[in-house]
Amino acid sequence: MDTREKIMDAALMLFSKKGYIGATTREIAGNAGVAEVTLFRHFSSKEKLFEEVINTYSFLPALKGLLPSLKNMDYTDALSELAGRFLERLSERKELIRIMHAEIHIYPAKVREIYHNFIDELFRTLASYFRELQLKKVLRDFSPEIGAGAFLGMFFSYFNSKELLLRKDIAAMDSAAVINEFVNIFTRGTLK
Repeated sequence: MDTREKIMDAALMLFSKKGYIGATTREIAGNAGVAEVTLFRHFSSKEKLFEEVINTYSFLPALKGLLPSLKNMDYTDALSELAGRFLERLSERKELIRIMHAEIHIYPAKVREIYHNFIDELFRTLASYFRELQLKKVLRDFSPEIGAGAFLGMFFSYFNSKELLLRKDIAAMDSAAVINEFVNIFTRGTLK
């Protein structure tokens, strides 16, 4: 593992435990086994480090890697695969998501902008998949961006209820059954 990866791993761990505000660059560098000046050689600011952590460890790179294979799958199967991977990544990053949602209102404007830009890019990436299927006349006419938000939003709401709000009734549900039901609802509203 190179120095940059060590710094990012340490940052992910500390942002997940202490939040953006609580994690200091000195502490991140110490956990990575480097001097703070070395951290700043790789990342010009704490904001840039946070942005790189979000862009590297979020669902976005997984989605971009998944899209080519989704194009060769049945629409329902593709959405089920996408949903399963999305929920898996959310669960892996549960602590980071929990702390970000708890303190987003106190983040500096630049950090909130990084977070919102990430969400926008995630929606645009999924929207490109829907748009392509619309051009192939597989899907009806709808806003691909709104569709992407609706699709990911269903699963984020489920994750939020289960993992962050700790609702026992939701936690008792079988994730595969939830994915199947949500995908069926979504496909009935989007297929031609």
